[in-house]
This record gives sequence, C-alpha cells and structure tokens, in this order.
Amino acid sequence: MSLRDLALQLCQILAVLVFAPLLQGFILWAEERVQRSAGPSILQPYRDLAKLFRKQIVVPETASWIFWATPVVAFTCMLTVPILIPVLTNYPLPYSDMGDILGGGLILTLGSFMIVLAGLDSGSAYGGVGSSRSVMLAILAEPTLILVFVGITLLAKAMIPFVVNHLLVENAAVYWSPAHLFLVAAFFVLLLVETDRLPIHSSTHIEVYMIEEARILEYSGPLLALIRWASMMKQFILYTIFCNVLVLPWGLSAEGTALGAAGALGGILLKFAAVAVTVVIVETIQSRLRFYRYQEPLAASFLLAAVAIISTQLG
Repeated sequence: MSLRDLALQLCQILAVLVFAPLLQGFILWAEERVQRSAGPSILQPYRDLAKLFRKQIVVPETASWIFWATPVVAFTCMLTVPILIPVLTNYPLPYSDMGDILGGGLILTLGSFMIVLAGLDSGSAYGGVGSSRSVMLAILAEPTLILVFVGITLLAKAMIPFVVNHLLVENAAVYWSPAHLFLVAAFFVLLLVETDRLPIHSSTHIEVYMIEEARILEYSGPLLALIRWASMMKQFILYTIFCNVLVLPWGLSAEGTALGAAGALGGILLKFAAVAVTVVIVETIQSRLRFYRYQEPLAASFLLAAVAIISTQLG
C-alpha cells in the first residue's frame, strides 16, 4: 500500500463529491437547450447547495431519529461506493477489495431505502405518497439491477468491476457480444429510472407527478442539502459504472500518475457529457406516461438483463 495509491483513492472520492453537482447542472442546462430555452447556469446546483447550507433546519414534530440520520447515512453511502469502482484508475486501489459489484449495489440501495423510511417517518401525506411510489418502482428496478450485476459477473467470470473493465478493453469479441449489448441496454433503462428520467417522473411540486420530491418535501436547510448532494453523487456513480465499466471503459489511468489521473478525470467528464446528452434526448422525445405504465420500461429492462444472462450461458 503506497501513499500514492491512497492519494488516488482519496481523489476518486473527491472527484465524485466535487463534480456530481456539475453533472447535474450540465443535464439541466442540456434539457433547456434541447427545448430551446435559456435555462440556469451549469453551476446552479453549487449555488443551490450553498444556499441550503445557510438556511435554518425545520423538523416535523412527528419525526424521529430516522429523519435526522437519513441524510448522513445517504451521504456516507455515496462516499463509500467510489472506493469500490474504477473512477480514475483501471486497477484496484488499497481499499477497493472491501466489496464487489454486488456490494456496491447494496450500498447504493441502502441510501435509497433510508430516504424511503424518512419519507414515511415525517408523517406527511406527501412523504407517504412519494415513498409508496418509490417502492413500487423499486419492486422491478432493484431485481433488474441485481440481474444486470449477475450478468456482468457471468460475462467476466469475476465480481470485481476492474476485471470487467479490462475484459472489455482487451477483448472486442466480448464487447460486441449480444450478452454485453443486452446488459448495456438494460442498465441504460435503469439509469433513467434511478436518476428520475422516466417519462412518469417530474421534478416539479405537482402532486400527481411527485416521487423523489415528495419523499424529501419535509426536509430543509443543511439536511436537505445533504440529501440533494447525495442524490447528485448517486447519479455520478451510476454514470461512472455505465461508462467506465460497461460502455466506454477506455481512458483510465494505468500507471496512477498525476497526469494520468487528470487525463482520466477529463475523459470521464467528456463521457458523461455524451451520455447525458443521450439521456436528455431520450427523455425529451418521449411523451408523458400515466403512472400505472411505469412497469413497461422496467419490465423491458428486466427481460433484457435475463436475455443477457441466458446469452452468456449459451455462448
């Protein structure tokens, strides 16, 4: 264990922490540009977080310790996952062996689970509606996420994301195999679900659309800032897994030098921009669906992941 590797691991965490709001800002900016509107600056999420950290905390009288603990747990979970995945380097760093790809998925799910509990704990009608709708989505989304990770594991014969990265970089036949392409398609649908980009979602405070907003409606001040920041970090992590493990596994630092890490950071920002534009276009061209049709894209994702697993076994 060298000091350089420890510094790189810290840089991976800081990259997610610092640039997650920038990714969110770019997506919002791209949405407005696609719709031919001016829209906010890509730096607006930073300003929003700074404003929330200066505001007062208001807590519902019915809230318990779960309400207080949830922002801290969700934020800590998002700081843990970057240790386990290839953010800047294509080789494991000192603490990357603490968990495998399924362990990272479990940590991501834990943060969402705590936010569901907090929405119920607040005693708000909106919190209950948002939590119940979120669980309805999770009934199909979480099994599909597990199936995708199982498919990746079967494809690479390993549960470490760095091994998957190396396999796809070195073996073009595996990269263009039907199993891998099905996994990419399934994970892309999950990316839309987990980042609130399904056509049934809405970031407005309109009751018939609220899902994520309803769960955290009772939060304010620094607690709300932590939850929003954790949500942006989760989005950054999912983009990292999608790009650096599945779709665009090239461009990561192989030697661990400062120049290589800086180049890898620039590379992932370009990858994220390309994927974000694709997500925005897909979201924009879709018509809004009635809520009860939420299962259609999720069922398609589930089937794609199942077909990918079958393909790996037949291949």
